[in-house]
Amino acid sequence: MRVRVLGAAAGGGFPQWNCGCANCRDARAGVAGLQPRTQESIAVSADGEQWFVLNASPEIRAQIEGFPALHPRAPRQTPIQALVLTNGDMDHVLGLLSLRESHPIVIYATECVRRGFTRGNVLYRTLERFPDQVTWRTLVPDAAVELSGVDGRASGLTLTAVTAPGKPPVHLSGSGSGSGAGDPDENIGVVISDSTTQTRLAYFAAAGGITPAVQRACNGADAVFFDGTFWSSDELIHLGLGTQRAADMAHLPVGPAGGGGSLGTLGKLSARRRVYIHINNTNPMLRTDSPERRAVEAAGWEVAYDGMEFTL
Repeated sequence: MRVRVLGAAAGGGFPQWNCGCANCRDARAGVAGLQPRTQESIAVSADGEQWFVLNASPEIRAQIEGFPALHPRAPRQTPIQALVLTNGDMDHVLGLLSLRESHPIVIYATECVRRGFTRGNVLYRTLERFPDQVTWRTLVPDAAVELSGVDGRASGLTLTAVTAPGKPPVHLSGSGSGSGAGDPDENIGVVISDSTTQTRLAYFAAAGGITPAVQRACNGADAVFFDGTFWSSDELIHLGLGTQRAADMAHLPVGPAGGGGSLGTLGKLSARRRVYIHINNTNPMLRTDSPERRAVEAAGWEVAYDGMEFTL
């Protein structure tokens, strides 16, 4: 299985357009050890020909252009067979509207995420310009599905959705839209298995905690991507950039190294690649010379960056 990180940052990217925190200021100034990142998304493939993109970042067009394997090979063609949505957050769904140029696409998502994106969304009409422009395939937690594109070709990849602690997207919170607010399937992680190499990838870009199901999914994987949004619970409060704690935003912080964060809780994973992704612009582990980055690397974890690539 080939894995490519298209974007590694949390919503807003890094640097964030309206943020002048130390990380963002130094990234804009070109300070060494602070690599800019677009909003989180990865691409996976079993054969290097058929690709599946996890989450549709607002920067999806630039992310496609930055990865030649996703470039069209004919006047109207794309190697992207389908997209997988892990929740309905804006940084995960806005990119869908950039795929409106009269080309059929397949989207895998839970029913409540599909409903939250389509119901009452006049912009969704741009993806309904001809019959079957978009094919939605429903993900049901714990039910394995073989990934395929519009033509139904076998991909060699099987996906299983795993419910993860989360919350409704900000734009749907309290909306009364019937979009699935409070639904346990509002936020999922996925396990992708390669039938040829018998390898497994666990992907949890957003998680408010580590349930037994999330732990099992990570324990059995050869590579794990996990929520790296915040280093500490009070990160935004400490910097004077907000009033919410990480838990209020349904994110489990990474640190402290020996505490109740994911770095300690997932410390015994056997996966040969363990990667933090969806990293907020305020997170000190973005700095390669920070003590937080050293703690992460000492524990055998990596910090995702745009263009990171590996094969399982």
